[in-house]
Amino acid sequence: MLKRINLVLPELELGILFYGILVQLLGVWFVEDKLRYSTGLWIGIILAMGSAVHMAMVLRDSMDLAEKGARVKTTFGYMLRYAVVVVVCFLTGYFKLGNVVTLFIGVLGLKAGAYLQPFTHKFISRMRGEEEIPEKIQQE
Repeated sequence: MLKRINLVLPELELGILFYGILVQLLGVWFVEDKLRYSTGLWIGIILAMGSAVHMAMVLRDSMDLAEKGARVKTTFGYMLRYAVVVVVCFLTGYFKLGNVVTLFIGVLGLKAGAYLQPFTHKFISRMRGEEEIPEKIQQE
């Protein structure tokens, strides 16, 4: 399903997940409240992964619209994602479901996933047994 939305989306999601595992393994040893650290982080990671899917869907849908309509749709999509993150942060802090700081660190997984995408692309290509296109052929 993710590949139908965007070919790069599964690679982005894998990068976000890898980031979450790395932050979990590195950070959990340095905090006293391990449960809130972990729940906050994974709420943020889930938000990041959901944001990536939503962003891909909005971008795909906006390609069929005129310039003004595409601008309105992408702006509304951005504001909706931002509002969801703010509401979830508030609810997480209010009901003490997790650490709000680690939730934000988890949401930053969207950025980390974007930076990790070239590496996850190579990893997925190797797992599938696909050969990479030599750089010289790519430039032609």
